[in-house]
Amino acid sequence: MTESNSKSSVVCIPTEEEVFYFDLNGFIVLKGALSDRHIEDCNAIIDKFLNVDPPLRHGEWIGAVHAHTYSGTEGFNLQQIYEAGEPFERLIDHPSWIEKIKHFVGGQVGFDVKHGPLFIDENFASIRGPGDAIGIHSGGHKRTKRTQFRQFNGQFFCGQVDLLIALSDIGPGDGGTMIVPGSHKSNFEHPDLRKYSMGRDGDKLPGADGMPGAQEIFLDAGDVLVFVDALMHGSATRINEGERRICVFRYGASWGNFRHPYYPSDELLERLTQTQKQIVLPQQPIRRTPNRISDYPDPPHATDQDLYRGG
Repeated sequence: MTESNSKSSVVCIPTEEEVFYFDLNGFIVLKGALSDRHIEDCNAIIDKFLNVDPPLRHGEWIGAVHAHTYSGTEGFNLQQIYEAGEPFERLIDHPSWIEKIKHFVGGQVGFDVKHGPLFIDENFASIRGPGDAIGIHSGGHKRTKRTQFRQFNGQFFCGQVDLLIALSDIGPGDGGTMIVPGSHKSNFEHPDLRKYSMGRDGDKLPGADGMPGAQEIFLDAGDVLVFVDALMHGSATRINEGERRICVFRYGASWGNFRHPYYPSDELLERLTQTQKQIVLPQQPIRRTPNRISDYPDPPHATDQDLYRGG
C-alpha cells in the first residue's frame, strides 16, 4: 500500500465477506493495511523509547507516553501511544480501517454518535520478548456491556472493537494473538478457560498455547487484526528470539470513557484534525460562562462552546 493518510486517500468500507466473517467468527484480518514506510516510522519511535538510558520502568512517563506492565510476563506497554508522534496520530483514523470500525461499532445514527463517530478508550504499543504472553480473557458468556457483541436488523452494535496492528512479522514461535472463533456469541464458559486464562497459577506457559478450539493468528508487518472484544483472546508464548511488536487501538461509542485514567495532552489536541479530535476526545467540557457568581472556576480543560464541541 502506498503512503497515505485519511485526508488524501479513499477510505475502505467493509466488504460483504468481511461483514459475514466478522459476524460469524468475531474477527477479520486486513492484509497490508500499512505501508512499509509507515511501519518503519512507528518502529523508529519505539526504538527511541526502548533505548533511553536508564531504561524505562513501569510507571514512568516519557512525555505523554506511559510505561506500563501488568505482571511482567505480558511484556512491556507504551500507553497513550498516539502521543508519540505523527506516525501514530495517523493510526487514529487511517483510511484502511476507519470506515470498517465505524460499521462494526455501529450506532452511526442516534445517541451513540451524539459527540462524534467513535471514541478510543485505550491505545498502546506492546513489546514482547522470549517467554512473554498473555492468557485468554473475555468471551460472550460474560455479557460485559463494555465489550458486548450485538447485531440487530442488519446493523452491528458492538461495545468495543479492537484494532491490533502488526509492526513486526508474527509467525510460528513469535507469540501470535490467539482467539476462539465464534466465542463472542458463546453462552457458556469454555471448559478449559481456567487452565489458560490470565492470572492463573502454576508452572504452565503464561499464554494460551494448546488451548482446545483456539486459533493462533499469524500476521505480516502491516497487517491488522480487527475483532470484537467479546471474542475470547490472548496470545501464544513467544519462544523465538527478538521482539513481537504491535499497536492496539480500542474503539467504542462516542459517549465512552477512558479505560485507564489518562487524558490527551493539549499539544496532541492542537496537532490533530477536527475529525481526529472527535475520536480522541468526543466530549470536552465547556466554560461556565456567563455565570451569576463572579470568578467561579471552569472545569479543567474547559473551552468555549463554539470553539470545539465533539458533536
